[in-house]
Amino acid sequence: MDPLARLRRPGDPVCDVHLTGTVFLDIVFTGLDGAPVRGTETWARGMGSCPGGVANMATALARLGLRTRLAAAFGDDRYGEYCWETLERDEGIDLSPSRVLPGWHSPVTVSMAYEGERTMVSHGHVPPVSSTAPVDGRDPDPARACVASLAPGEPQEWIARAAGAGSLVFADTGWDDTGRWDLASLDGLEHCAAFLPNAGEAMRYTRTDSPHRAARALAEHVPLAVVTMGARGAVAADAGTGELLEVPALPVTVLDPTGAGDVFMAGFVTGTLAGWPPADRLAFAALTAGLSVQEFGGSLSAPCWDQVAAWRRRTLRAGGAPARYDFLDELIADVEPGAG
Repeated sequence: MDPLARLRRPGDPVCDVHLTGTVFLDIVFTGLDGAPVRGTETWARGMGSCPGGVANMATALARLGLRTRLAAAFGDDRYGEYCWETLERDEGIDLSPSRVLPGWHSPVTVSMAYEGERTMVSHGHVPPVSSTAPVDGRDPDPARACVASLAPGEPQEWIARAAGAGSLVFADTGWDDTGRWDLASLDGLEHCAAFLPNAGEAMRYTRTDSPHRAARALAEHVPLAVVTMGARGAVAADAGTGELLEVPALPVTVLDPTGAGDVFMAGFVTGTLAGWPPADRLAFAALTAGLSVQEFGGSLSAPCWDQVAAWRRRTLRAGGAPARYDFLDELIADVEPGAG
């Protein structure tokens, strides 16, 4: 399933989406009845392992049919080897700008999922080289889109270069440990086509008291501001039209929210590159995130098109299919179960 098939032309970039970031080895414990208790041993009824961190989003993009390229550091240990092989061989992700760093220990996260939440413990060391630095002194070949994670005070010169080369840049951010919450400290924000923080981050950066006001305030800095609200869905403000869009979260039982934000971003990027209206992009992002939280693990739970099609057909049969998703029917008409 290639969502961009009708748009591809000779001479277009070979790569659809270029990402940078840190890859973790995720070890996920499932089947816990509650949080571990200090001084006791807790047994999990299930477990799994998979590449995590930026690999969550890379996997989600690749499973939605986008040609995905990842620039990341990998340790030369067994963990790094496993993550590299899984992403390149199993998911079809282009790792040509990534690097194996001799002597560097792969970062690891242990995630414990229970009661629709998760607790994580991570360990890692800062890599000796930046994953955003050009390999062999040159930037990667152009891509239709790039995804960046903005951090306060962290230089992101590559974003301006990518935008200048014609890439649409999508960005999220994380918690500001400095406590300043200054938008001016997010290098590269002015070159982004869309900015997708969560509600807590967005309200702190804009000094507002609601996700809706935060989205409007952020739209003064980027063409499209999307604020994710977890179980409440997401809201977006379009700087060009002044329109405020909102979509509810999928009504599902949440088993593990790990990676849901990454899957949301992947769905939104897919819809944007496919040329869908902003409202459809937002709805598709909410759908893909909603499908992911019903399974355990970050990249393990990223949905494929056959899962999207199965959900749509199941809701149609049950008579409860939201009209908001009618736009998917033509797109998934030829997707068969198990087609990916």
